[in-house]
Amino acid sequence: MKRLALFCIFFLPLLAWAQKQYFLPTATPSDEEKDKPMIEVYLPQEPNGCAVVLCPGGAMRWLSWESDVVKMASFLNEHGIAAIGLRYHLNKGQMPQGMKMPPMVDVTHPEVFPQADANPMHNASGDSIIQLAAQDAKAAIRMVREHADEWHISKDKIGFLGFSAGGGVAIAATMSADSMERPKFLCTNFGPSLMPVTVPQDGPPLLIMTRADHPNVAAGLVALFMEWKKAGANAELHMYGDGKGPYELMPQTGETTTETWSSQMIHWLKAKGFINKN
Repeated sequence: MKRLALFCIFFLPLLAWAQKQYFLPTATPSDEEKDKPMIEVYLPQEPNGCAVVLCPGGAMRWLSWESDVVKMASFLNEHGIAAIGLRYHLNKGQMPQGMKMPPMVDVTHPEVFPQADANPMHNASGDSIIQLAAQDAKAAIRMVREHADEWHISKDKIGFLGFSAGGGVAIAATMSADSMERPKFLCTNFGPSLMPVTVPQDGPPLLIMTRADHPNVAAGLVALFMEWKKAGANAELHMYGDGKGPYELMPQTGETTTETWSSQMIHWLKAKGFINKN
C-alpha cells in the first residue's frame, strides 16, 4: 500500500500539467459554445523555451485532435517543447451545389498552382472560414507571447506546425500577421497553402514535409517552396518517396523514409537555434 501511495504522489504533478484551456478573443456572435476558438496548453517538465502551436488537419470541417495535437504534444514535451493545440473555426456549411472535384495534379506540375494556391474549391464562404481560422491562429501566437514568462517560453522561439488543412491555416496566418502575431518559424506537414501566397518581408524559416505521390498536395508544396525562395526567405523541403503519411507520428521501423519526418523536424529546430543542440 505504501508503494502505491508513493506512486500516486509521484505522478500527481504529471496529471496536473496535462491541459490548460483558454478561449481566444476571435469568437463570432454565431459561434456555439462548443465551436468557440480556443487553445489547449501542454507544458513540458523540463522546458527549453521553444513552443509550437499545433494546427490540426481535417479538411477545414473537423479537427484530427488525437493524432495531430494530443500525441504530437506528448512527443514535443519529451523534447522540452511546449505544445499549444489550436481549435480554430471550421466550415459547417454544406458543399456548394455543382462544385466539382479538381483534377489530380502530380508533383511534376507545381505551375498549376499560381502563387502556390492549392485550394481545390474556392468559394466565398469557404474562403471566409480560412480567414477566420487564420485570425484564430494569430490570436494563439499572441496569447502564447502574453503568457511566455508564466509558461517558461522564449518569445523568439514560438512557431507553427500545421497538418494538412491546418498547414493552410498556419500559412494564411503567417502571411497576414503583425509583429506580435507572426511566428518565428513555420512548419507544414502535408499542408499546402489554401490562399494565394505573398511571402511577408520578414517571412520566417519554412520547413515543408510531404510525400511525392500525394496528388495536389505535393505539387502545391513545391510551389510554396518556390514562392518562399523567390522572396529570398529561408525554406527547406522534405519530399519523401515512400511510405504512408506523414499525417501523424509513426513508429521508427526503418522501413520507410516518411516515418522519419518527426525526428527530422526536431533536427531542423536544433539547426535553426530554436532548441538546444545537446
